[in-house]
Amino acid sequence: KSLDIAVSGSIRQHCAMGSIGDMDFGNLERRGLGVRTQVAFDCNVPFTMTIKGARGGLTHTEMPNGQGPYSGVVPYNLAVEMPVRLPSRQVVSQSFNSRELLAGGVISSNGGIATDDMVLAIELGQPSGEAGLLAGDYSETITITVSPI
Repeated sequence: KSLDIAVSGSIRQHCAMGSIGDMDFGNLERRGLGVRTQVAFDCNVPFTMTIKGARGGLTHTEMPNGQGPYSGVVPYNLAVEMPVRLPSRQVVSQSFNSRELLAGGVISSNGGIATDDMVLAIELGQPSGEAGLLAGDYSETITITVSPI
């Protein structure tokens, strides 16, 4: 005699990202400004990550187009580096300039899952104005969205 027993179960899919504090670069006249930060990140399914910049650069809050010979935008590069498991460990990395982030930059886990955090690095570039930057405050909002595949 034999007896068949059906056994089943499930694990709920999840993707979680830690908080990222505001990044203040201070005086933008200094050269080579950048920041690198580790961010808690865990996703137990393959995913895509979309990164969007609201303004396409660190932009003057009142005069985004600058004034006269002074620029109102500081371009930047944003790089993402994250280990994924496929089941072996690999590192997925991608870099975007601030103009590309207006449309949204996309990173794929290439079928892997993430369990070991990620690193974000932002490096400021040079303004295009012939006289440098217009005095005032500059800001940008970067939105990171993770979507399970």
